[in-house]
Amino acid sequence: MKNLGKKIVILFSLFATALYANIVAEVSPKVLYKGDEATYMLTVTGDKVQKPLISTLCGTNVTGTRSQTSIQMINMDYKKSYILSYTFVPQKSCVIPPVSFEVDGKVETSNAVKVTVKKPTQNKNADFILTLKPSKNELYVGEPFTLELVLRQRKSAQAIDSKFVAPDFKGFWVKGEPKTSRAEDAEFVYTKALYKLAPQREGNLTIEPAQIKIARRANSRDSWGMLMPEVKWRTYYSNEVHIFAKPLPHNAKLVGTFTIHAHADKLSINPNEAVNVTVEVDGDGNLEDIGSFKPYINGVNVFAEKIEIHGNKLTQKLAFVSDKDFTIPPFSIAFYNLKTKRVEKISTKPIHIKVSGAGAQKSEELHMKKAEPTSEAVSNAAQNSASSGGVSIFWTLLTFVLGTAFGIALMLIKPAELFKKEKKLNIKDEKLLLVKLLPFKDKDADVQKIVDILEANIYSAKKEKIDKKLLKEILKKYDIS
Repeated sequence: MKNLGKKIVILFSLFATALYANIVAEVSPKVLYKGDEATYMLTVTGDKVQKPLISTLCGTNVTGTRSQTSIQMINMDYKKSYILSYTFVPQKSCVIPPVSFEVDGKVETSNAVKVTVKKPTQNKNADFILTLKPSKNELYVGEPFTLELVLRQRKSAQAIDSKFVAPDFKGFWVKGEPKTSRAEDAEFVYTKALYKLAPQREGNLTIEPAQIKIARRANSRDSWGMLMPEVKWRTYYSNEVHIFAKPLPHNAKLVGTFTIHAHADKLSINPNEAVNVTVEVDGDGNLEDIGSFKPYINGVNVFAEKIEIHGNKLTQKLAFVSDKDFTIPPFSIAFYNLKTKRVEKISTKPIHIKVSGAGAQKSEELHMKKAEPTSEAVSNAAQNSASSGGVSIFWTLLTFVLGTAFGIALMLIKPAELFKKEKKLNIKDEKLLLVKLLPFKDKDADVQKIVDILEANIYSAKKEKIDKKLLKEILKKYDIS
């Protein structure tokens, strides 16, 4: 009986707020730091409750829901009550508006609840401390620097789970994955992560605090006053970091130290065969600001792959296709050297490509020109013409009549019956097929689609099948053979 009395007292204290309203709303805790988890609770008195669907609170998604049911006695009458709980992580202060839903056949409305979110602060005596340390606070746009993140954990502090939230590096290039390490002394364990960053723009930039959420065991009382084990999350924050980025002098676009190399897979090719060139830039600097190296060369088709950056190396692959000799111009970059304090320019050497058969073709064209008649031949022709007289007129008329008849025959008979067709295009020869289709890619989406597949197959490791039906339609449409 004593236990029953205690339970009744607890019930009265827990549901006192429900004596005057069917829905009471509250938030726990009412004041918290940004990134901390809050619980929005609706205490509902009634037998039949249409539970509301709540997916967002304070502009953030609800991360978890829970429901508890209990019996309470009000004015010697027992009534059923529900506690509907919704967990969320508010990012700013807000007011949660009243919620309306049906209780025992009537629409009831809760009260509004205010949530106060404070700016994160650091407790130097906490069991977990996060710290951000930049190698520099003032530097040039694009200049690399390191940011060290240190988590100091007291050895006596126990955690059953943790969730790390990295800083938002908005306005900075992040170069690769952070390097991590671990150390300890008699009292603390230190976990370190070293980030490599570079500012993207000039001016004052801020790196927001990093966060680590720590889960620890705790106890709470249920609606009957019994202790229940549960998991409590708490968020710990680092300091903010302020960086001032200066504009590069002399209108330079790059900063650091670099080297550049270009390599061609061959220097002699057959007509319309591709030369593959790889351009590499190595160095410590803002590689991300380097644009494409694709050059314009008259009479040469140039294809460029997307630039790739891995660590301190930038790579771009290009392909050049032509039916005549050509020269690939030097690839170059200019940058502000932090050591010499001046703008420097580095370049590769030009690459000369020899196309086999291109010179012979020109020579053959020259030999095909009609030879000029000599003075002796002109004299003999004049004498023959004078001696033949009327005979030459007869042969001239005969030649004219026969030529006219032959011309009419050409128009009446299909050219395919008089001349042998050129050898049909082999669609398996992807390089030749690419050259044939290039003139039509800008005005036909289907051609562009085929060209993209061919370029990927020829100049990368991809091997994608071509729609042969579509290809045949394109070849027929543009009379490509």
